[in-house]
Amino acid sequence: MRSVSLSRVTKRRIFDIIQLGNVSDIPSRLFDYALAAVIGFNILVMFLETFERLQPLCPLFDAVEGVTVGLFTVEYVLRIWTAEFLYPTRPRWNAALRYMISFDGVVSLLTILPFFFLSGAVVFRLLRVVRIFHLFRINATYDSFNVITGVLISRKNQILSSLFIVLVLMLGSSLCMYSVEHEAQPESFVNAFSGMWWSVSALLTVGYGDIYPVTVLGRVLAVFISFLGVCAVAIPTGIISAGFVEQYTEAQSQSAQATLIRTVHVDMDSRWLGRSVGEVRVRYGASVLLIQRSGRCFEPEAASVIELNDVLSVFTPGRDRPGI
Repeated sequence: MRSVSLSRVTKRRIFDIIQLGNVSDIPSRLFDYALAAVIGFNILVMFLETFERLQPLCPLFDAVEGVTVGLFTVEYVLRIWTAEFLYPTRPRWNAALRYMISFDGVVSLLTILPFFFLSGAVVFRLLRVVRIFHLFRINATYDSFNVITGVLISRKNQILSSLFIVLVLMLGSSLCMYSVEHEAQPESFVNAFSGMWWSVSALLTVGYGDIYPVTVLGRVLAVFISFLGVCAVAIPTGIISAGFVEQYTEAQSQSAQATLIRTVHVDMDSRWLGRSVGEVRVRYGASVLLIQRSGRCFEPEAASVIELNDVLSVFTPGRDRPGI
């Protein structure tokens, strides 16, 4: 029984270590750095393999890739083994299956399988890059990727509407340009899809220059379509920018409010001792949100009296420190 308990403790410790972004645990933090280094080194080897001058070093590159893929495999097996802690409400086998079909599990598997079964499948091997994004966490609840996701979700209706407008403009401009330019240069504007390629490069302000209008009417239309392209790109850009500003303002507001909530320990020298919560609010401008007393925590009323050894959660707007 003791060995079973010890095994579960060990498994739990391994789970805590391999969790990404656990900044409070030094071994977990070191694991994050080590994993980032292995991923970066693996990607560097993938780049070096493409240089013809470095072909004599291919055996070394293959050995390095084998070692790194082996580490990825060990990590993947450990995550399956400890999945019961990631999904504590599920049975052990169900938790392991849930991880395997999750986004992280699928990406981890796809970064391993090409080495064993799909030699040279660079597209699958590039999925290793996706994993490194999990390491750039500022903290556990608020990071840059969460901001991006939050903005896209909150503004999805506006973004989809703007993308629909862009699609309509692309279809309309491609058909117009095909109708005008097909007779003048049938080898360039073979069909409406050729016009679509031109409209994409024009509306998205890329301008490859491989297909361009030569007739007067086509060039006039191209001027108007190019102006529409600038507006079409500006619409979703403005929507997303406004979303970022809103998210940043909200985060700043929450951060400022959090700094105004303090913990106060009531001792014999406290001026709040024996006073009611309502009196503290009137006299000192401090709102007592919670009181922890004798192992229990409760939300006080205005008539609640502050006692010795109470631990108070206090909100003090506009003040650095409540006068206790």
